[in-house]
Amino acid sequence: MIEAFGLALALAAGVALGAIFFGGLWWTVRRGVASKQPAFLFLVSLLLRSGVVLAGFYFMAAGHWQRLAACLVGFVVARVLVVRLTPSYLGQVAGHAP
Repeated sequence: MIEAFGLALALAAGVALGAIFFGGLWWTVRRGVASKQPAFLFLVSLLLRSGVVLAGFYFMAAGHWQRLAACLVGFVVARVLVVRLTPSYLGQVAGHAP
C-alpha cells in the first residue's frame, strides 16, 4: 500500500515536472521569436528547465527504479497534455511553414 502511494506520488511529480519543462519550452519559444538575444534566452531556459527536471527525477526516484519509471511516465503524459493545450499558431506568426 505504501509503495503504491510512492508510485502515485512519483507519477504526479512527473506530470508536474513535465508541465514545468514543456510549459517553459513553450514560453521560451513565444518569447524567443521577438527577443533581441534569442540564443541566450534559449540557452538559459534549457539549462534551467533541465536542471529542475533532473533534480526532480533524482529526488523522486530515491534509489528506486520503479519510482523513476513512474515519474518518467508522468513526464510523458505532461508532454502530451501541453502539446494538446498550447496553441500551434507560432509557425504562421513567425512566417515559417507549418
